[in-house]
Amino acid sequence: MTRRLISSGSRFEAEGGYSRAVVDGADIFVSGTTGYDYATMTLPEDVGAQAHACFRNIAAALAEAGASLDDVVRVHYIVTRADYADVLFPIFGQYFAKARPAATLIVAGLLVPEMKIEIEVTARRRT
Repeated sequence: MTRRLISSGSRFEAEGGYSRAVVDGADIFVSGTTGYDYATMTLPEDVGAQAHACFRNIAAALAEAGASLDDVVRVHYIVTRADYADVLFPIFGQYFAKARPAATLIVAGLLVPEMKIEIEVTARRRT
């Protein structure tokens, strides 16, 4: 199987020289994804709303690759504040109740102050 690039249509991908996701065989690598609505280029203020939007964007990329959130094997969460954990953990559990991927949570600054969370995943399509 050849390598395939998936784009969300975001101008960030073209400017930054990256893809929303790369499919290589059974593996799917989804770039760090924020909560932007790429159609309107808006970002919710609330960290919980941003997390839900991240998962919608990731799920869309995975679907285009022939996979779903249930196929995720690794996730990196990057949040701008540690105290977001109480709000975010139940959201993470909602989306990954079945997959239960290996996970890492990192507290760090993001590109713009409005961004509160970014999520990167690796998935593997089951054969």
